[in-house]
Amino acid sequence: MPPSLQVGPYTVIALADGAGPFFSPRSEAFPDATAEQWAAADRLDPGALDADGRWRLQFRAFAIRSDRGVTLVDAGIGPADSPAASWAPVPGALPASLAAAGIEPSDVDTVVLTHLHTDHVGWAVVGGKQAQPFFPNAEYLLQQAELDAIEVNPQLRSAVINPLRKTDQLRLLDGDSPLRGGERAFATPGHTPGHQSVLVESGRDLVAVTGDLLVHAIQLLHPELAYAHEMDVEQARSSREQVLRSRAAGTLYLATPHLTEPFIAR
Repeated sequence: MPPSLQVGPYTVIALADGAGPFFSPRSEAFPDATAEQWAAADRLDPGALDADGRWRLQFRAFAIRSDRGVTLVDAGIGPADSPAASWAPVPGALPASLAAAGIEPSDVDTVVLTHLHTDHVGWAVVGGKQAQPFFPNAEYLLQQAELDAIEVNPQLRSAVINPLRKTDQLRLLDGDSPLRGGERAFATPGHTPGHQSVLVESGRDLVAVTGDLLVHAIQLLHPELAYAHEMDVEQARSSREQVLRSRAAGTLYLATPHLTEPFIAR
């Protein structure tokens, strides 16, 4: 069984899809970080540095399961021919991780795409020229602002958006929105214009499934640090600080796709 977190009636399950080095040095990704800050981040997440000193990322999605259904947050790096193949360690293992969690693709009723970067949409649509949604019964949720900015990565229009529209499975959101399972999608723009995260709440505890709101442990320690691959640095910083400063009555858990450990308690 993959790692999971129980929060009231919800089971949040971390679904591994792959692991590998980032495509550029971390010093370029966080140009303002100091040696002291890197040392502290490496103590917090030593698995993010490989034997050659490269930034090592995990690539994962999250399933949220309850008696009201199954929500998937993000769709990983995808198969060998996915849009992420130029830089990510494809093929991904998400189908095997879903099976290990006892989830069939047909069980998923909602897919929340946090944003349209290739390592988050890889299994959304598969099949190449015979493209079909991998989750046949799911409604795919994307922020309108993210679709409006799709020309940043135009290949995803034909690879992801058009097939989902053809099967009438794409639903566009405008800001915060409740999900059918009782979770909530909430806008966290900055990394991309329409980046969104998902909040699971039960009693005193909260789980924020963050997408790329944060991608490295250094941002947990220093959320003000700019990340070179954010489209709006100030907006991303504001979104990150808003989530990290959330005042849960109990515990705030972060469910992150790229840090070594999938769940972090704040």
